[in-house]
Amino acid sequence: MRAAQVKAFGGPEVLATVELPDPVPGPGELLIEVAHADTIFVETQVRAGLFRAYFPVEPPYVPGGGVAGTVTAVGAGVDGGWVGRRVTSFVDGSYAERVTVPATAPTPVPDGVDLRTAAALVHDGVTAAGLLERTAVAPGDRVLILGASGGMGTLLVQLARARGARVVAAARGARKSALVRELGADAVVDVSERDWADRAREALGRPTPTRATETARAGAAGSAAATETTGATGATEATGAAADVVLDGVGGELGLSAFSLTADGGRFSAHGAPSGGFATVDAAEAERRGVTLFGIGDLQFGEAEARRMSAHVLAEAAAGRLRPVIGAQFPLTEAAAAHAAIEGRELVGKVVLGM
Repeated sequence: MRAAQVKAFGGPEVLATVELPDPVPGPGELLIEVAHADTIFVETQVRAGLFRAYFPVEPPYVPGGGVAGTVTAVGAGVDGGWVGRRVTSFVDGSYAERVTVPATAPTPVPDGVDLRTAAALVHDGVTAAGLLERTAVAPGDRVLILGASGGMGTLLVQLARARGARVVAAARGARKSALVRELGADAVVDVSERDWADRAREALGRPTPTRATETARAGAAGSAAATETTGATGATEATGAAADVVLDGVGGELGLSAFSLTADGGRFSAHGAPSGGFATVDAAEAERRGVTLFGIGDLQFGEAEARRMSAHVLAEAAAGRLRPVIGAQFPLTEAAAAHAAIEGRELVGKVVLGM
């Protein structure tokens, strides 16, 4: 079978098409004929040799972690009824024509959802759904989403709105801003503009009586009144800005600027680092303001939990309530071009590989 393999750490050019032995399902495993492989930005960073502490891979290796395809064979002890079923699955090494996975791993793809769409939901759908659960986004919450035009950001906009939140989406440029507005964002700010943070404050509005500021006041007991008049714990009220939840899918300085827009008692997730690093939020400042911090470590899900959320987003897509945005599709043999496009950041949505 054909696969794309990282030959050494480096730029997109280190990805090469190779021939590998066909995998054979062992006991308790399924063989999936891959139709489409998911891609996510962090795969380009791992290929470049970044984040080695989190991703201890060594070249040569087949990158990728998610597929959509059809089960063509099963190993010993596995129900033969799986054969012929369309599924998605997490897997190590998805840039390949065939993969084997544990029989407990796949999620059936419902009728009405094509495999290309299903592939686009493997990582980003599960992560977006899980992130909104972890940060407890609820009706009436003001949610600021950074990186809103990306593969996961576009899903977060739709899923947060479905939870009844007011969504302020941050994107770069007119084309990306128009997309997230079309997807249902209540307000959009362009981070390429110097005053984007001020515009975000205006769009978020005053914090009272949001759930975040009520929580902060209750936790501060009698000291809150004094500190609010001096601009300490009430700093967000002084500027009129308050996001109950900030979902930072960008990192770096943009993410750090967004932290200042988080309401006292709010939640801030620094889960993205396409800028080259996660937002370096001062934990002591967050504690003083009662802001709960979340990171990439909070988005690691067990198999059963991931399968539950995968089934949820696939069902939402089947019902027409969730639309992943696919900016481009590349053949497996052009995986290097796919990575170059992802790193170029000109595309909206995400990139998938077709076999």
